[in-house]
Amino acid sequence: MVKNGGAALSRFRKKNVSLFDIVNFLLLLGVVFVMLYPLYYMAIISISSGGPVSRGEVGFYPVDVTWKAYDIIFSSAPIVQAYKNTLLYTSVGVAINLAMTALCAYPLSRSHFYGKNVFAMMIVFTMFFDGGMIPRYLVVDSLGLLNSLWAIVLPPAVNVFYMVMMRTFFQAIPDALIESAHMDGANDWKVFRTIVLPLSAPLFATMTLFYAVGHWNSFFSALIYLNESSKYPVQMILRNIVIQGDMSAQSTEMSGVVGMLVVDQNIKYAVVMVAILPILALYPFLQKYFVKGSMVGSLKG
Repeated sequence: MVKNGGAALSRFRKKNVSLFDIVNFLLLLGVVFVMLYPLYYMAIISISSGGPVSRGEVGFYPVDVTWKAYDIIFSSAPIVQAYKNTLLYTSVGVAINLAMTALCAYPLSRSHFYGKNVFAMMIVFTMFFDGGMIPRYLVVDSLGLLNSLWAIVLPPAVNVFYMVMMRTFFQAIPDALIESAHMDGANDWKVFRTIVLPLSAPLFATMTLFYAVGHWNSFFSALIYLNESSKYPVQMILRNIVIQGDMSAQSTEMSGVVGMLVVDQNIKYAVVMVAILPILALYPFLQKYFVKGSMVGSLKG
């Protein structure tokens, strides 16, 4: 046993662990705790009984665990409809984002595209100078898109910063590979579909996550462009709950369920957990692509 302990100590010394490493580890551990504890606290509040929550007795562990808040949420027609709306807006919006961003970035990445620098400058200009909320609303209104799905997904169709990242990634694809495909008779569309897209899987996975988070967390577009509450996304419902202060304001069918077993705070945090869990569940599947895809902008200007 002494021999095994000595071997472990020897391996520890070989790693040259310094005081700086220990302090750095403790600081990072503290940062992780500060970032994760609010999420954990909301989770345990959402499953704790209303009495202990209202008395402030919930700290690090749930008290009198109950899932009543989640039962109320998933039995509420407005929240279920808002969740469906969010899924629709996110899926359609991400599909449009990826298609439009890729179709904009690929021509600008090719050296033989005439005037690409002028077009790139015009597009990047919009990233720093925006027309504003009122002109954008007037454009959406003049196109007849108000109070519809398209008012949510079309105005943010292309994020200029993500387009620049995608263009940088496409520029890293060797011109010789594309030229050889042209020599074999492939046109630009076939090259883009059969060569560029398969090579860009890490980038598209990263862009999917970026765009999905943006659509999923967005409520301002719904606040501006939507007039019917039946078309609200879940983040809009959450905003109304937080601002108005109680769940019963969302639906008359909720007015009798808030009591000692469930209080307003239970339902607020339960709605928050329901709203963020899909994005948290999506991240592990895209994690292996995330670092590679998000670093492409630092490799080549």
